[in-house]
Amino acid sequence: MAKPSASISPSPSLNSLVAYESVMRRRIRTALLLVSTALFVSLYLYLHIRLSPFVNHRSPSPAYADPDDFSYLSYITIPRFPVFTDRQQLIVIEPEPETEPESSNRSRGASISEVADGAEETAVAILFPDWEVFIVADLSSASPGEELHCIFQNNATSPARFAGSLPFSNQTTFLCLLPSSVRRLRPFSQPLISRSSRDHYPAMPNRQPRELLRWSFLAYESLSTEDDVILFVKGVNSRQGINRSPLEFNCVFFSGGDPSVSVRTAVTSSAQEVFRCAHPDLTVAALEGSEGNMEKPRIKISLEILREKRIIPTVALYAPKSASVQPTTSKSLTCASTMVYNVAKFLPEWVIYHSRIGVERFFLYDNGGDDDLRATVDELNREGYDVRTILWPWPKTQEAGFSHSAVYYRDSCTWMMYFDVDEFVYSPSWHDREQPSDQLIEWSLLPPNHSQSNIGQISINCHDFGPSGRRTHPAEGVTQGYTCRRQIEQPLEQRHKSIVRLQAVEPSLSNFIHHFILRDGYRAMQLGLEAAVVNHYKYQAWPEFQTKFRRRVSAYVVDWTQTVNPTSKDRTPGLGFKPIEPKDWTNKFCEVTDEGLKELVRRWFRRRTSSGFVMPW
Repeated sequence: MAKPSASISPSPSLNSLVAYESVMRRRIRTALLLVSTALFVSLYLYLHIRLSPFVNHRSPSPAYADPDDFSYLSYITIPRFPVFTDRQQLIVIEPEPETEPESSNRSRGASISEVADGAEETAVAILFPDWEVFIVADLSSASPGEELHCIFQNNATSPARFAGSLPFSNQTTFLCLLPSSVRRLRPFSQPLISRSSRDHYPAMPNRQPRELLRWSFLAYESLSTEDDVILFVKGVNSRQGINRSPLEFNCVFFSGGDPSVSVRTAVTSSAQEVFRCAHPDLTVAALEGSEGNMEKPRIKISLEILREKRIIPTVALYAPKSASVQPTTSKSLTCASTMVYNVAKFLPEWVIYHSRIGVERFFLYDNGGDDDLRATVDELNREGYDVRTILWPWPKTQEAGFSHSAVYYRDSCTWMMYFDVDEFVYSPSWHDREQPSDQLIEWSLLPPNHSQSNIGQISINCHDFGPSGRRTHPAEGVTQGYTCRRQIEQPLEQRHKSIVRLQAVEPSLSNFIHHFILRDGYRAMQLGLEAAVVNHYKYQAWPEFQTKFRRRVSAYVVDWTQTVNPTSKDRTPGLGFKPIEPKDWTNKFCEVTDEGLKELVRRWFRRRTSSGFVMPW
């Protein structure tokens, strides 16, 4: 008889193995989840550290918070790469461990806005791009040559360089670098200005120190006319050609520190960084007593965003009617205005040449250069030229600076040339002349019977010149040293510069690439290349050209160090995002040899001396 078959069941060892594999799978999933979470947190912290100098998110505030504390605002700007500038050679002292006893005489309890000797001063600091801290102060007790220091919240210090006096408020300005150890802290607090680098940042147990204002969102300048007030604001109309309605805003005028006690007037125009509104009633109690204080006006002005119930941080001061409009004794036919940065060695050639062909006055908006521009301007004025500088330290505000000049000098000049210092206008018809004439611009470039004409703007095409084999700046001048340029293939797409009739400028003051929007009834006139051309010495020897990497001056042009919009016409063909000299730079952009202006300038200006021929610059 056959034995019955036995049933087969898993052995104990097999069950244990299955259970072990199940447990391991769960552990592996858990480990992968933990690793993924750790990587995500690490990436978040890394991005936060890298971007947080430019991102500041806070919960909404009541409608009107402390006017000196705008920390509730949220905004973001694109971080910028470091630039090569002498400012970054400043010595920054990082904090050391505290070894001094608490009984030290250091200024621990001082106000953050005072100079260390105890004299109370009013100051406000703004975080500019590239970690520059710009300080606007009323330091009546500090002289321009005095050694001062910025002391930050962790007691790190950096030298405070005198940056000039704001011409429209007479306030003193300084510039220092934010130390690297402070860049890791949040929030950034306003620094202390001190005469000693050994002073300490004051302890404030009962309140939070004021935060650094951010340049990306700020009312920074104002100008009064007989009829209205012009306010310049960064961060509202941020995209070129797209402007918010003036109905969305009010101008807010207040004295002291509380904008809730203020006077508001309607905004009538909103374009680019320019906002126009009515003058306030100075007899209102909130502003009473400020009228007539022309030397040091203390009425603040800002912009209110009605829908958000937000007042934009401000360093702008209001001056009563006509207090800030440029006085004039006589009106010039033709002037020139431009924004400059470290142009002292180029300026004499530009001024002397254009003065001899008819430009009577030159207005330079100094964008915070650190060369000896003042000495160069003083020397030109001693020689009989009329050159004036206006400190305009605000980054990337070329359009706003041009708007300002169009109003500020409207009663001083009929026509304004908006050319840069590396741009020279001339007409081929001048080659028949043995000597220049201060009427050449009027005869050759302005319209016939221009006083009766409806021409409001004259546009002139540019020739872009290359390095022309040069490795250094030509001592004889750019008109003599750079003689090779790019070929013109599509004249209609050429860059052009303008001569503008100031009374024809549209009230919004909008301008793009050196030309303005005109009032109704006026029109622009384009000159052909046979009539006039602007020689733009754009691509110079590399030591000069690489300074363009510092920062582009237009509010709507991306800085070259930012890896966005690489096809922009503002960028140089074949150039990367770092100031590294391209191969064969000296021979680039050389398609046509053009010595027309070189020969003309040599004939007009070269003089024989005992040591040979020299130029007057």
